[in-house]
Amino acid sequence: MKILLAEDQAMVRGALAALLTLACDSLNEIEIVEVEDGDKAMQQLKTDSFDLLLTDIEMPGKSGLELSQWLQQQRSQTKVIILTTFGRAGYIKRALEYGVGGFLLKDAPSEDLINAIKQVMAGKRVIDPELAFTAIGEIDPLNDKERRALRLASEGLSTSDIASQLFIAEGTVRNYLSEAISKLNASNRIDAARIAKQKGWL
Repeated sequence: MKILLAEDQAMVRGALAALLTLACDSLNEIEIVEVEDGDKAMQQLKTDSFDLLLTDIEMPGKSGLELSQWLQQQRSQTKVIILTTFGRAGYIKRALEYGVGGFLLKDAPSEDLINAIKQVMAGKRVIDPELAFTAIGEIDPLNDKERRALRLASEGLSTSDIASQLFIAEGTVRNYLSEAISKLNASNRIDAARIAKQKGWL
């Protein structure tokens, strides 16, 4: 089994790789490719085939959710398990929409992760029960375009920088941001980004 491990914290990434290597008896032969950000993970996914993507959500470049969405769009056979410190409802809902097979907290016992990998590879879905419970309720009001614009704004990019990154007009960026601000009852784009991040919608 070939696993792509995407995690920006070196210590966590090393611990996960060691854990997977130790568990190779129960997971059969495994090969692990480690990357430290979402953009490098995307490059690997485009140039090589993997049985499993084991990814963090929040990391430099592409997020774990964006990688999952891209794999879904490609109709890829690669299974996805997300490991996160954050049990935000918005994250879980989007993960489910993007066909993610597993969603676990990083502080879960190591045997939970190994069991989750086995279950997901067998075509089942594994979500931490507490996380599943928090996912019920709140609805994400943002669409993908508003989310992308707001995420770039939260990184400090100007309207013109956002426009050039998304290949759209500055006026369109302003429309997306004002829609997001309005939907989130925020006072400005920074406030809107803060609210969306807290909810797991960004």
